[in-house]
Parts: sequence; structure tokens; C-alpha cells
Amino acid sequence: MKDHMKNRPLALVKYACVAIVYIASVAVQAQTIVVASTTSTEQSGLFAHLLPEFKRASGIDVKVVALGTGQALDMGRRGDADVLFVHDQVAEEKIVADGFAVKRFPVMYNDFVLVGPQADPAQTRGKDVVEALKKLSASNASFISRGDKSGTHAAELRFWKLAGLLEAKGTGYKECGCGMGPALNMASSLGAYVLADRGTWLSFKNRGDLAVLVEGDTKLFNQYGVMLVNPAKHPHVKAADGQKFVDWVVSPTGQSVIASYKIGGEQLFFPNAGVAGK
Repeated sequence: MKDHMKNRPLALVKYACVAIVYIASVAVQAQTIVVASTTSTEQSGLFAHLLPEFKRASGIDVKVVALGTGQALDMGRRGDADVLFVHDQVAEEKIVADGFAVKRFPVMYNDFVLVGPQADPAQTRGKDVVEALKKLSASNASFISRGDKSGTHAAELRFWKLAGLLEAKGTGYKECGCGMGPALNMASSLGAYVLADRGTWLSFKNRGDLAVLVEGDTKLFNQYGVMLVNPAKHPHVKAADGQKFVDWVVSPTGQSVIASYKIGGEQLFFPNAGVAGK
């Protein structure tokens, strides 16, 4: 009995240590949020540049799930993410209106570009993306569509619709159901045309014979937004830490970090948080 009583303090210390380790591990887990975002923000290298700065400022780790914007928004609807960082304003406003996200904030923009073979057999080179698509359809040129309900895919379909060719894109039109990087790889290997966001294009290494053929059209403007998933719909959402990310990325500090990301001296994204109508 005396031996049992003598060892009891040691046992209590042991259990206390286990409890401290457990509590600490839970605390660390609580300091990680899930951000569902587009493949363009990841494949362009922006998150590798941005997230370490956020971690230094907040102590919060961010796990990025990179998908097409449509799939990322679906993660928000299911409550499988804490924050959404995407680029399809119409769809973003709808998810807020439906109550699955709290509020949409503009973050940054860049633009889309039409990329294709340097020789440009369909003669698309210029500033007018709609006219370019008409030429692609008429010549049945090889065109790789992401076909993945991403923000880039949604923009591409808007342009085909403006051209009056939503159902007549030409026999060379192919959907890959893939991210921006793989779509560019396919276009490079096949000598095909593809619509890309400029950020991913600038960071893309396997260009082969590809070149930017159409740029500068105001219709090619590409806006990104950020939203907290609504904890009223999904109580497990890490609302406090998720909101810290939203607040930081639209703050002067976060905006400055976005602006500082460059490849070959060229800025990939242009911050515009707080700009009305974006």
C-alpha cells in the first residue's frame, strides 16, 4: 500500500504530461485552416509566396486545396473549407446570396490571355478575343478547354457565347477536365490554342512553341475574391482564424505582399481590395 501511494505522484505527473501534450496538439490543429482556391493561384506560385508571410503575421497554417473555382465553391457549400479564394464573380455572389459564404471581398486581379502556336495558323493575333474565337471555330483549329467548371472555363464559355458559337466551337475543340498547368502542357505538346490566366502562363516553363496571341481586351479582365464560409451553415468552420486570413489578405500588408510577387521582374497579380464593383 505504501509503495502504491509512493508511486502515485509519479503517475499523476505522467498523466499530466500526456494531457499537456494532447492539449498542445489540439491547439496546433486549431491553428490550421483550409482554403479552397483555384489552380491558378497555386500553380502560379502565389500561395508559396503569400502564405509564409501570413503564417509569420498570425501563427496560422493554411492548407490549400487547389481546384477549379466551381469545385472550390462546392467545397464551401459542403462545409469542407473555411475560406474560399476564387475568380468567378457571378458564382461568388451567388454563394453569398445562398447563405453559404459570409461576404465576398475583392482581393486582386490579372487578365486572361489566348495562347497558341507562334505561327498562329488560325490568324487570331490581336486584341479581340471574340473575333479570335470566331477564327478558331471557322478553321477548326485545335483548342484545349479546361472543361472543369473553373473560373477560367467559365470565362472561356462567356467568350464563346459572345461570339455566338457556344454550340459550334469547331471540330478541333477538346475538353481536358484538368487544371491550368496540365491544359497548357497539352496545348504545348499538340500545338493547340488555349485560354490561360496570365499568372499561370508567366510561371509556366514548358512553353515549347506557344506564345501569347490575344491580350489587352477589356473582356479578359480576371478578378479574384475571398470569402469566409458561413459558420451559421457549418458550425465546425474555423470562423475566427478564417476571418483573420480574409482580413489579412485584404489589408495593406497582405495587398503589398501580393503586389511584390513577380516572375522575371513581371508582376503577376494586382491588388485591388476595397475597390467598388470588383
